[in-house]
Amino acid sequence: MAETNVEERTSGSAPDARAARKAAKLAQQIQAFSKAHGGAEGQLAYIGQMGTRIVLVGEDGGWGDLVAPSHAIALSAAEKSGITLHESFDGDFAAKVRTGPYEWTRMAGIQVGGPSNG
Repeated sequence: MAETNVEERTSGSAPDARAARKAAKLAQQIQAFSKAHGGAEGQLAYIGQMGTRIVLVGEDGGWGDLVAPSHAIALSAAEKSGITLHESFDGDFAAKVRTGPYEWTRMAGIQVGGPSNG
């Protein structure tokens, strides 16, 4: 009986409330990105203990990402924001991404003779 009482005291709604607040904050950030880029689509990528990355691609080709502490929070944020989620980052979805000189020098500058990243 004592164990049940301990469980009841420790299993409050504080973690649930924290997760809901985090999901709501991420949803607002996703909506802001979407508004700035004429709409957006996303993909969720598990990144281990860090949580889940929410990769966003705008209709104008702009892209960005956010990190949620868990997959459940990331999924909740994406659903609240109203964006379309893709299972993977490939095909037509990946083709929407537009990169500029900064990304090329950061991603492959050393390999293709660009300026060093150091």
